[in-house]
Amino acid sequence: MSHINSVFRCPPRILCAVDALDGLGAVMTGLGSTAVVIVCDPGIVTLGFADRAIRSLTAAGCRVSVYSDVSADPPTTVVEAAVAAARAFGADGIVGLGGGSSLDTAKLVALMVPNDQPLAAMYGHDLAKGKRLPLVQVPTTAGTGSEVTWVSVVTDEAQQKKAIYAPQLLPDVALLDPTLTVGLPPKVTAATGLDAMVHAIEAYTSRTRKNPIADGLATSALRLLAGNIRTVVTDGSNLAARAAMLQGSLMAGMAFVNASVAAIHALAYPLGARYHIPHGHSNALVMAQVIRFNLPAALPLYAELAECLLPGQQFGTPELAAEAFVAEIEALVPATGLETRLSALGVDEAAIPSMAEEVVVGIRRLIDCNPRDMTQADVEAIYRSIF
Repeated sequence: MSHINSVFRCPPRILCAVDALDGLGAVMTGLGSTAVVIVCDPGIVTLGFADRAIRSLTAAGCRVSVYSDVSADPPTTVVEAAVAAARAFGADGIVGLGGGSSLDTAKLVALMVPNDQPLAAMYGHDLAKGKRLPLVQVPTTAGTGSEVTWVSVVTDEAQQKKAIYAPQLLPDVALLDPTLTVGLPPKVTAATGLDAMVHAIEAYTSRTRKNPIADGLATSALRLLAGNIRTVVTDGSNLAARAAMLQGSLMAGMAFVNASVAAIHALAYPLGARYHIPHGHSNALVMAQVIRFNLPAALPLYAELAECLLPGQQFGTPELAAEAFVAEIEALVPATGLETRLSALGVDEAAIPSMAEEVVVGIRRLIDCNPRDMTQADVEAIYRSIF
């Protein structure tokens, strides 16, 4: 495969430090912002993170408003309400603070406040118009990598996920503060960490947009994530491990947005949109089965990734290395304590055929990136294997 025509995009600045959130005011004023809207969910307010951000911004001379009504798999109505609130406030800068849903919403708020383009007109690649407001993204989970991607995913009125890809959605600054992830419950830590691992794996094995820069980020990310996920699930107060997970998640985000994700995400999307299973958990539910399905086509690449999961282990042959990689993924998901059956999470077995059709027809862009061709029958079989 030729990489001569590869394009790689990333944010201009990344800050990672303990208590980095306390420097948010200086970052925003440095971008020329004096009226800042913080976009988050209610839990971020309850945890006191929004107050920390407000204190820093106020001390730097900014007026501050908080939009805290973001919900999981953000509906288009939430995005539009956030935009209206930011316009009414006279915002000249946006801070995304929270998990992927808050960060995805913040991107669109920053883009839509100064522009008149309807949200539905942006669905797809490079259809967004205009410039955005200054934007700083502050993740509170180590999972989505949304703080360094130019994609935003929303749920439309038909309960289908729609993706907007636009370079304007890249933030000015990604700000990583491991203290914001210390209080995450073990299951949220596990789900978001596995989500980040999926980003790295699918970026490295992408059939359509794999490229050398993304490869380097994906393997470095996978080493950090695999080497620390068990630690942060069992000892959430370990700041070094928390920082490593944030850095791994960020690098995996940079990898996948430049190389694409694939079938794991495609199968996860209907679970999130229809049943509101958190995105990371949706990925975790199907990741081992999809990776096992892909093994015949992705064997050489899985063999290369085996060392990231099992450093120092001698495998002997590529076949044994690839099998060790798949087996380690299969063992890792239940070891994190997450539920692994769709039936335990409220999924209706009768919905499996329509979900499978949605995957292979409505989310074709991701199936096309998968290393192995996948039919609707294949998707149904995977869903049924974990029902």
